[in-house]
Amino acid sequence: MHIYTYMISTINSEIIPEKWYNVIPDLPEPLPPPRDSKNDFSSIELLNKILPKEILKQEFTFRRYEKIPDEIREQYEQIGRPTPLIRAKNLEKALGYKGKIFYKYEGATSTGSHKINTAIAQAYYAAEEGVNGVTTETGAGQWGSATALAASIYKLPAQIFMVRISFKQKPLRKTVMNLYRGNVVPSPSNLTEYGRKILEEKPDHPGTLGIGISEAIEYALDHDYRYMVASVMNSAMTHQSVIGLETKKQLELLGEHADVLIGCVGGGSNFGGFTFPFLPDHPDTEIFATTADEVPKFSKGSYKYDLMDSAGVLPEMRMYSLGADFVPPTIYAGGLRYHGASPSLSLLINSGRIKSDEVNQNEVKEALKTFANTQGIIAAPESGHAIATTLKYAKQHKDENKTLVVNVSGHGLLDLSIFGDNL
Repeated sequence: MHIYTYMISTINSEIIPEKWYNVIPDLPEPLPPPRDSKNDFSSIELLNKILPKEILKQEFTFRRYEKIPDEIREQYEQIGRPTPLIRAKNLEKALGYKGKIFYKYEGATSTGSHKINTAIAQAYYAAEEGVNGVTTETGAGQWGSATALAASIYKLPAQIFMVRISFKQKPLRKTVMNLYRGNVVPSPSNLTEYGRKILEEKPDHPGTLGIGISEAIEYALDHDYRYMVASVMNSAMTHQSVIGLETKKQLELLGEHADVLIGCVGGGSNFGGFTFPFLPDHPDTEIFATTADEVPKFSKGSYKYDLMDSAGVLPEMRMYSLGADFVPPTIYAGGLRYHGASPSLSLLINSGRIKSDEVNQNEVKEALKTFANTQGIIAAPESGHAIATTLKYAKQHKDENKTLVVNVSGHGLLDLSIFGDNL
């Protein structure tokens, strides 16, 4: 092996974790279990038919750590892990901030976001079972892109249901998924009975993630595919812990301590993966979960048992939710339009351990412009919400010597039309 390749591989292996972290044992109280959403069949038993067996085990385990298979760790390195942790000195200077600001850049992965972290794991386990293929929903298209690539790596067909409004707003995401050999259709679609029912009632329905989930599950059952879990469920949160575990190690190597952690929340996977590994040994670190104020699940939603999908096929989870029938405004940050949030994150919000913030699309645009003109990174609209909260915090605490770390969970190179002609 060439000495340079050897050195890079050695450094990477020190930073890429050998185990995933599962937050369940470290929650301040027991996590409320899922419950059946129907009387005529068990939605919990249904999970046995649509999820890979290993994913189902990880979903309900109480083990704090899960060993990452060597094959998955190798693929993590192939798709760009560890991702960089960068000090945003130009941003600090522009804000007059006396502390430090770091960003973990998940946009550096092959598909341009954090989503590939769990997609690789789920496709690997599905392929191990020899299934016919995989299926899922996608909002902004980042998850669909990750699913398509992961499926391609393991030679599995992928059927993706993309929220119709995002399908129209982001045509290049469809191109990316097709390039990775994924098949993508706008949801609601004519491929499923549930999709056809929605279209009959409202032909111009913009779609929702809840509808997309329902379609993907129906398709999985009809074709002996496995359903790929984008967010919300604990297994996806566990796989995403590579983000936070890497960040902890990188900060440690730099001799830094995170005083504040900030991330955006759609269903909660990038946020949980980034922040949860800090919970056991960083009790004084402030943690902020940023949502779109057009989808105010934490301030206007209820902490209750609710459906994960619009058709009520999946189990009910106790979570913050605006209701499974909530149709969000057609904001450009498609990944943040989900009506609920992961049960573990919801519990931590409800307990007060994690704080929430809301920003609107105009604030996001200004934050993205500021970040682009200081750090040169064009972040995803979803990540722009976390950046907006970071700017707000830095301005309010500009004379405090605190270290802020924000998760920039994806790039926005295919989302530039959010700015229109108003640059």
